[in-house]
Amino acid sequence: MDAKVKRSAWPSIAELLDGDGSAKVALLGAPMEAGSVTPGRCDLAPEVVRRTLRRISSYDLESRLEIDDPVFDAGDVPIQGLMPADGFEPIRNAVERCTGAHALTLLLGGNNAVTRPAAHGLGVPLERVGLITLDAHFDLRDTDEGPRNGNPIRCLLEDGLPGRNICQIGIAPFANTAAMHATAEDAGIGVFTIAHCKRRGIRSVLEEALARLGHTDAIIIDFDIDVIDRSQCPAAPGARAGGMPADMFFEAARSLGARPKVKLVDLTEFDPSLDVADITALTAARWVAEILAGFSAR
Repeated sequence: MDAKVKRSAWPSIAELLDGDGSAKVALLGAPMEAGSVTPGRCDLAPEVVRRTLRRISSYDLESRLEIDDPVFDAGDVPIQGLMPADGFEPIRNAVERCTGAHALTLLLGGNNAVTRPAAHGLGVPLERVGLITLDAHFDLRDTDEGPRNGNPIRCLLEDGLPGRNICQIGIAPFANTAAMHATAEDAGIGVFTIAHCKRRGIRSVLEEALARLGHTDAIIIDFDIDVIDRSQCPAAPGARAGGMPADMFFEAARSLGARPKVKLVDLTEFDPSLDVADITALTAARWVAEILAGFSAR
């Protein structure tokens, strides 16, 4: 059984990162920014999230849960300045080491290009991988200029990930093209718009998505933070008005963190250079806490 981490008088999630390589959960940074559709500083996100975790208590008063299991901080993959094609192998290899040694890996991007190598790092063939995205966008831009943050789903389809192994949740109106929508439907991807989520509730949508992926062996969840309503997430360049409420995002994180088949979750598209009053930093740090709270229920 994992040894508990020695805690302070005001225990924070940051203190849990003292765990060693035997911890059940690992945290890995992937500070990739090159290749973004909108240039920015998503590479700053892993450092900012780690720092902000000092402000997040490890106690959830709603459930009376104290999160006290250690987390192994695997550091950052050295990819700053690299284009996604060049960063593919380092990210894949680092993810493979983490997922091979830990029950759950939290990958802090970086832009959304990190999702493709992360899926390859799960240690199972792509045809056995399931992928759920929480994202305002399909990420199905063309690949004629190589992998970018706007096309990881198309790249994975081209790599051999079956469309029926993918569910996309929170897709926003007026943020995608008809051609992308048609591609998703033709590939057999499960598409759940933001209206679906608000009408049905996120738990119902997640249950349907997970049922669709029941044939897979391991699942990766891509939490693109731009799925959140822009007023609640100013440091996500792609966020739109009318997006997912932050509390729904947190509910999804806790629910999915509890699923044993979920081997990796990533957080992408947080650009700290655009933040206002630490709103997005605190949202990203709370996401870590919600994932860990979910994992504690396994």
